[in-house]
Amino acid sequence: MIIVGIGSNLAAPGYASPLDTGLAALDALAAPHFHPVACSPWYESAPVPESDQPWFANAVALVETEREPEFVLDWLLTVEGRFGRVRGERNAARTLDLDLIDYDGLILDTPRLTLPHPRMHERRFVLAPLCDLAPGWRHPRLGLDAAALLARLPPGQPVRRAAVP
Repeated sequence: MIIVGIGSNLAAPGYASPLDTGLAALDALAAPHFHPVACSPWYESAPVPESDQPWFANAVALVETEREPEFVLDWLLTVEGRFGRVRGERNAARTLDLDLIDYDGLILDTPRLTLPHPRMHERRFVLAPLCDLAPGWRHPRLGLDAAALLARLPPGQPVRRAAVP
């Protein structure tokens, strides 16, 4: 199971909202080498770390590919660029953030890529939609399922289901 996190808190050019941006990005991920097969419900979430930025639209998607993790990372960065993502200050507001959360349970630490995503188990905006989409998923390093990881989080990081038209 390959899991991709999708987030946006600024509408990309040509889109009405961060949610519209995220929905379009999900469609844009599809390619001959990359097949989204399911998507969680969409959530709205406060920025992490806490700031005065706009809230995010977030979801997680399951994808299929025969390509290696580094290729997947490159594809995600390409799609981000198509939606106007500019990397600058860490945790800045952004039109699109695509994160490789897990790649078939692979544990990997390279200068470019850490799997599973190194902070996913600390992020309510990842775990809440993951519980909806893949409740039996287990963290490859920690051995806990998504629900147990979500239950361990301290209070904070508000999330709520988004109204999707």
